[in-house]
Amino acid sequence: MSSFSSTLKQFFSPKDMSIGSPALRIAEFAIPMLIGNIAQQLYNTVDTIVVGKYVGDGAIAAVGGASPVLNLMLALMIGLSTGVGILVSQYFGARDREMLSTTIGNCITLTAIGSGIIMVIGSVITHPLLTALKTPEGDIFRWSRDYLMVCFIGIVGMFYYNILSGVLRGMGDSVSALGFLLISAILNIGLDVLFVAAFGLEVFGVALATVISQAVSAFCCFLKMLHMRSVFDIKPKYFKLTKVTSDTLRLGIPSGLTQAIFSVAMLIVQRLTNSFGDAVMAANVVVMRVDGFAMMPNFSFGQAMTMYTGQNVGAKKYDRIRQGTVQGTIMAVSVSAFFLGLILLFGHQLMGLFTDTEALIEMSFGMMCILAVGYVAMGVTQSLAGVMRGAGDTMTPMWISLFTTVVLRVPLAYTIAELTKTEALPNGDYRCIPISLLASWIIGMIVHIIAFMSGRWKKHLLD
Repeated sequence: MSSFSSTLKQFFSPKDMSIGSPALRIAEFAIPMLIGNIAQQLYNTVDTIVVGKYVGDGAIAAVGGASPVLNLMLALMIGLSTGVGILVSQYFGARDREMLSTTIGNCITLTAIGSGIIMVIGSVITHPLLTALKTPEGDIFRWSRDYLMVCFIGIVGMFYYNILSGVLRGMGDSVSALGFLLISAILNIGLDVLFVAAFGLEVFGVALATVISQAVSAFCCFLKMLHMRSVFDIKPKYFKLTKVTSDTLRLGIPSGLTQAIFSVAMLIVQRLTNSFGDAVMAANVVVMRVDGFAMMPNFSFGQAMTMYTGQNVGAKKYDRIRQGTVQGTIMAVSVSAFFLGLILLFGHQLMGLFTDTEALIEMSFGMMCILAVGYVAMGVTQSLAGVMRGAGDTMTPMWISLFTTVVLRVPLAYTIAELTKTEALPNGDYRCIPISLLASWIIGMIVHIIAFMSGRWKKHLLD
């Protein structure tokens, strides 16, 4: 019994990624991370399925139309999470208990401040931003507004889950975050059905379910951290903002800015999407929900590579970074290709989960097929970007994302739409949306490979 208890404790404990087989350490981190990311993706996916089945296709368009606005406001959270994760992984790898404790305490304070800022700003700009995006009047506008308002008011749970789970992952513990997220995902599904199917709360209900579920997962993460006193300390003095705050922002702002830029680009493309009408809006939402699952291996291995690199930088084991890069990238591409095969094989059935409208299913599957090869390219991109971020170079991935998303994708989408305008298609061909995205992914991969091979990111390694 004691042996089982010891094994279980080790399973849910921080893991040192600076020792052992690089491939094994990356897989130990990435697989729970992958399952967790899939569970987190279920939040929005279940929201979409429930409103599609119980409210209608218009509600699908509303939830999807609200997502770019929400993601824009969450850019600060992405930045903080990235910066904290890098510092935690480096200080954990260096066995620096004092700086690790300071980093964690500072991040808890920063998260409280950030949550308050986003709660106020998000609530104020929701209505005018939806208007500027030409969100269709009527039910779609009302549903989008309701969804965003609930999410912004309850943003604190979402913020704290992502930040605290990032701290756990920085110490190599992706299993605990996974367990809490699975509990939360199951709760979210139950609340979705209860609020929408039983209480008839429509889109408001799915937003409320998401907020409550993420607050529960955040609370679980905090409880876990209270029981990790052997690794770091939680004392009042560590909650006072120090130089670590500026280091967190320095490392995190490029990632946050990248997310903000990406979200603004998505808003601009969303405006184009809205011009094609309700059917294309709904189809695009379905594609993006399935896309979320297709991207999960890439994001999971990308985050694994960041934490793996960060810990080895802290331990000054630079030779392991090269080994891990090759092995991690091969695993990322292989798993991504496997997931992609499943999605294409069962594509029609997946699209059918969201809607019973056959034309919408066909349109969604056609868009998904265009994007297919891009997911493998993103496996390479995310892995290399993860290594660069873990080494402290968060600027290079930011500039590449800026180029591919803003300079390339947005103009390309509008150009294709303009060139394909006909009497039958007064706004152009809606396929300009997935085609422009595919082009940005492939070019992004090529540029990341060039940047990585140049070796300039190595100058950011700790002395």
